Amino acid sequence: MPALLIAAATAYGAAAGLLVPRPLHRLAVPAEEPWRSECPRGHPITGVAGGWLGPARCGACRPGERAYGLSAPLAALGTALVCGALAAAVGARPELAVWLLLAPPGVLLAGVDRAVHRLPDVLTLPMAAATAALLAVAETLPHGAGSWPRALLGGLVLGGGYLLLFVISPSGMGFGDVKLALTVGIALGWYGWPVLFLGAFAGLLLGSGYGMALVLTRHAGRKTAMAFGPFMIIGAGAGLLLGGLGAA
Repeated sequence: MPALLIAAATAYGAAAGLLVPRPLHRLAVPAEEPWRSECPRGHPITGVAGGWLGPARCGACRPGERAYGLSAPLAALGTALVCGALAAAVGARPELAVWLLLAPPGVLLAGVDRAVHRLPDVLTLPMAAATAALLAVAETLPHGAGSWPRALLGGLVLGGGYLLLFVISPSGMGFGDVKLALTVGIALGWYGWPVLFLGAFAGLLLGSGYGMALVLTRHAGRKTAMAFGPFMIIGAGAGLLLGGLGAA
């Protein structure tokens, strides 16, 4: 069963990852600009759900051209590895379905933030609401390893912490990071306060270390804007893996 579960989660991640490049291209725009409606070569984006879902290559482009910037194999590989690792750590518990559903939009958010230093509300806010709602369902099912009230409190605590950081230093912490912290806190809080602390601290440590490395190597200044979302998401993933293994 565990091997079959891991294989199924990995296959799901690979399939879901193939859908990431298209919305990443559409969402990776500076603030106040409309979502992209054309591929990089000027072809209109059409398809399922208003063009948001579909293959990673524009149908009007020549074969072999990466119309949406991120290669489909890379997106599929990354999402597959994340989903397979989550399945291996969490096992056949109801919250695994929640983490697997969060993985593709998490990869998408990390890609968008890395590209344009932006975490769109169209992703962050629905993710927070969906995580809370899905974990409420997971708690009613047998063999769950977490607490829904604690998850909600975790979201409020981490969101409040990031809000404080934003107020103290708006140039160093974007408000999109505050909104993403709600989802991260809810997910990590499910497994308990130690997991919440470790996952949140890992994200802060990775982001701070990366920023310091850029400054020391003179690739950035102290006031240079940096995408912090990817590190928050990596820290959250590490926390969920530890929480899943600890609950085994």
